[in-house]
Amino acid sequence: MNRRVVITGAGVISPIGIGVDEFWRQCLQAKSVVAPVPAEWDRYATLRSRLLAPLPDFDSESFGVSRTERLQLDPMTVMVLGAAREALERAGFSLVPGAAGSRSFTLSALDVERTGVYIGTGIGGMYSFLHNHAHQLFQRVRLALKSYADERAPAEGRAALDDALAMMAHGSRFHPFVASMYMPNAASAAVGVKFAITGPNVTYGMACAAGTVATGHAYRAVRDGQVDVALTGGGEYLYDEHGHNFRAFDVAGTLVRDCADPQTANRPFDQKRSGFLFSHGGAAVLVLEELEHARRRGATPIAEVIGYAETFDAHSMMSLAPGGAQIERMIRGALADAGVAPHEVDYVNAHGTGTQNNDAIEAEVIERVFSKRPLVNTTKSLLGHTIGASGAIEAVVTALSLREGTTHVCKNLETPVRDLNFVRTVGKHDLRVGLSQSFAFGGHNAAVVLRRYS
Repeated sequence: MNRRVVITGAGVISPIGIGVDEFWRQCLQAKSVVAPVPAEWDRYATLRSRLLAPLPDFDSESFGVSRTERLQLDPMTVMVLGAAREALERAGFSLVPGAAGSRSFTLSALDVERTGVYIGTGIGGMYSFLHNHAHQLFQRVRLALKSYADERAPAEGRAALDDALAMMAHGSRFHPFVASMYMPNAASAAVGVKFAITGPNVTYGMACAAGTVATGHAYRAVRDGQVDVALTGGGEYLYDEHGHNFRAFDVAGTLVRDCADPQTANRPFDQKRSGFLFSHGGAAVLVLEELEHARRRGATPIAEVIGYAETFDAHSMMSLAPGGAQIERMIRGALADAGVAPHEVDYVNAHGTGTQNNDAIEAEVIERVFSKRPLVNTTKSLLGHTIGASGAIEAVVTALSLREGTTHVCKNLETPVRDLNFVRTVGKHDLRVGLSQSFAFGGHNAAVVLRRYS
């Protein structure tokens, strides 16, 4: 069974915009947000990278996430719920509130047993784990030090004790829901609970490829008749009070180093690239739907998903295999699944992190498969790297690019690492087929192929 699968809704929360319309507008204006790392992180480590892409504040209640839910869920899960709510509403589903006192909804015109949830994340509820870990470590030590300082510390020693106390930042309590907050499946489970969806509910933990892998498996589930509708995408929240997550990538040597001009430090595919811009995260959710199911509802598709493939490098936990043989096999497999030839691909949303090795290998493979024909850009040049959310956000960008016949630029690209058809200006193009690809720590490679709906 090979049924046609269309995208009928999408929701996005990102560093440059909340909601699909604002996000897309900012993409086309080459908006990016770059900020210095929090000053308090210098208490804990000497950081080589000094920049990140923060998330804006957003009103989760406007997405139907209550204050109680915010207190009981990790911020990553809250963002996924917000993106899912937007995606469902944009797909044309009516949300009917549950029983009095319930914070859940039922969805009109939807068979919840024939609907699945497929969400990817790289790190999951790490914020909740670290936040409560700090409380576990520091609370009683802080109280003991404070008592000692108040009663016995001489004036000359009090400053050092105050500094030590300041370093032991932690929340006011150990959260009673923390176990369910940091489990990797929390986001997909919360979506199922929130919208009373009882079909398959699956979490994908393929690091930076998680959002793409989730989207690809959701596509297969709809195509093969396992479900009629799928909510799919990815989420990540990487902030923490002590900078643990940032330092993990910093010591690995993956983050931007050239900070002379913060606004141009993030430069994927440029010869002067120095690493990726760490992002606090984000979320994107897409509604995938069997075409006839969508037509019966009167839904208007954004784009059609026509192919997917994944491979594994079996080379290194941290770097791509030289030559990119498995990436090439993955791309050709996705095209074969879609039934299109390389010369029919008009647009590639590349993984494009800005790291030395990855960009060089990816550009080489793109040229080997597609020559110089398709437009190429990387959404990470605007957002930084949102890890598990990145592939889902980039799938949304690919879908919108096909629908609108235009796409955002590859920002800060001055001297390309290879002579490809990089998007340098926003203009109109005849875009029919696009590919969005992701690679991940561990060696996971994945790509989805989309086609303009007509």
